[in-house]
Amino acid sequence: MTIERTEAAAPTAAPAPLQFPWGDERPAVGQWLTLQPGLHWVRMPLPFALDHINLWVLDDALPASAPHGLPGYTVVDSGVHTAAIQEAWVQLWAGPMAGGALAKMVVTHMHPDHVGNAQWLIERFGCAEAPPLCWMSATDWLAARVASETTSGHGGERAAAFFASHGLTEAQGLDKIRARGDYYASMVPQVPGRHRRLLDDMAVSIGGDSWRCIAGYGHAPEHMALYCANRGVLISGDMLLPRISTNISVIESEPEADPLGLFLHSLSAYEALPADTVVLPSHGLPFVGIHARVAALRQHHADRLDDILQACATQGSLTAAALLPVLFKRALDLHQTSFAMGEAVAHLNHLWHQGQLQRHQDDGGVWRFTRG
Repeated sequence: MTIERTEAAAPTAAPAPLQFPWGDERPAVGQWLTLQPGLHWVRMPLPFALDHINLWVLDDALPASAPHGLPGYTVVDSGVHTAAIQEAWVQLWAGPMAGGALAKMVVTHMHPDHVGNAQWLIERFGCAEAPPLCWMSATDWLAARVASETTSGHGGERAAAFFASHGLTEAQGLDKIRARGDYYASMVPQVPGRHRRLLDDMAVSIGGDSWRCIAGYGHAPEHMALYCANRGVLISGDMLLPRISTNISVIESEPEADPLGLFLHSLSAYEALPADTVVLPSHGLPFVGIHARVAALRQHHADRLDDILQACATQGSLTAAALLPVLFKRALDLHQTSFAMGEAVAHLNHLWHQGQLQRHQDDGGVWRFTRG
């Protein structure tokens, strides 16, 4: 199925609701769905509550040093390093991608479901005469290398201590977090040793089209979305998802960060794109309605910030852990709890940086937040 471009509609008071050009259609595992000529959608299983990731394959030219006539493909994001996803890639390269080679391995950001198989794809499907590079921001490339070699983010002793300092007291949960010291490395056993640096507003040529990099902050150190004006398509990575809000977390390596402020600022770049842009997200279905989605995300975070302020006004001094039932109305497993804690701290830190909350450590070393 292809979609035709139209001129951007004039701004209106209320952005149009989301539309899903392909309805509920989605590619089977090990197959692709062609969205436009030379642009293919791949969907892989994830071993989490969020049970899938969307990956993208674009027809591309290999360098002149490659064997003549060999088809080339650029792959955007790679999936977690699991046998199931690798088998799905093998099926793709034996099926619709048969006879081709990897031209570029583009990674939107350093999270395991995006970079986990990057080196494996380079080694398995790259052309020896023209070995492909990993294209990603230098910040995320370096962060991935650090995370794959040390405990970072949501596992290990430092992560457990950080969550405890924000009020998480459940001993069994903290023990499980401590035990996940190799959590990132288990999903990203090898980060590519060489990369081509992506920068904000940089143009990347893929298959004769120019794709402009749009840097986004708050979800990852330096996330790169890709926008092609000629196609009217944005590969949004995790910065814009149609049904769920992007996780915005504080982690122990940067405990006083304001990732929510960075994320909200980053959304401005997407508001500047045409209203009929086709958004290809990493999770969920491709959609049209970019302005409505950005507005909804802004409202979502405004509502959560207001919930926190009201809770602090009525209940007094609160910790991030105490706010989990306020921010999340469903039961959370361990994987979800670690992300939820990071997100709760992100909202608290944002209000603290804005001067709307004050914080102090109690006698037990736990951070507590009160109305300013």
